[in-house]
Amino acid sequence: MLNSFWNWFVIIISVASILACWWLLHWTKGVSDRSGDEAGSTGHVWDDNITELNTPLPRWWLHLFNITIVFALVYLAIFPGLGNFGGFLGWTQVGQYEEEVARATTAQEAIFSRFRDMDAAALMADQEARATGGRLFGNNCAMCHGSDGRGAKSFPNLADNDWQWGGSFEQILSTLEYGRQAAMPPLAAVLGEQGVPEVVAYVQQLSGQKADAEMAAAGQARFQMVCMACHGMDGKGNQALGAPNLTDDIWLYSSAPSDIEYGIRNGRNGKMPAFGNTLSEDHRRLLAAYVMGLSN
Repeated sequence: MLNSFWNWFVIIISVASILACWWLLHWTKGVSDRSGDEAGSTGHVWDDNITELNTPLPRWWLHLFNITIVFALVYLAIFPGLGNFGGFLGWTQVGQYEEEVARATTAQEAIFSRFRDMDAAALMADQEARATGGRLFGNNCAMCHGSDGRGAKSFPNLADNDWQWGGSFEQILSTLEYGRQAAMPPLAAVLGEQGVPEVVAYVQQLSGQKADAEMAAAGQARFQMVCMACHGMDGKGNQALGAPNLTDDIWLYSSAPSDIEYGIRNGRNGKMPAFGNTLSEDHRRLLAAYVMGLSN
């Protein structure tokens, strides 16, 4: 709501602008002075032979301008536009939005109510449920994970069977509702300049890559002192912490030694947004079942 000054300021400016347009239109529609020698002349002559004529607007064109002015006045009477005056119809953007949401909710109820009593296996097996989940995925998840769910660098591949935070139906639902915040701390200061490449070599060895055996052996000792707290003694990770398994060949930020070293030196931060406030529980269940189906 506007205070009294701005309320009247908007009203006066709006109405005065419309009336000024009407006055200007009719004031300039034809000059009344016809004192010149020629019929229709305004009496203004330049360079001895250039005469300004009095040529009014065509009436149909003038009436079109009049209609727009009347339309503006009627519009301001029935819709908001004059300060705090809400218009005779009482229309508001919020009201229209709420009506549209109510209509959409009613329409969706007929679709989603059928899936509420289905478990994850039944949802994955149901053709319509998977099709609906696929559309939800395309609208909300594909921009990060790709239209096929195979992800990209720094965005997890959802079509394999590797899960950083767990791949059960309940765990995926929790991820969708609350989001995830991954944090790999920078360890350059802890490991030292010599320790970082040694741990890189050990991590390479864990995942089956070729690495310098002597450096990997030294890196193992450092790994068990610093890194095992999250990734475990054997490097298989911890889904409760979102610590990835380092013993497979699946990499979120690539398996190149330079990328591994960058992550150890500088840390990594990944964020999965929460959809608890933007997707209903019905939507999240269908989406979770669809994601599970991608990896199965």
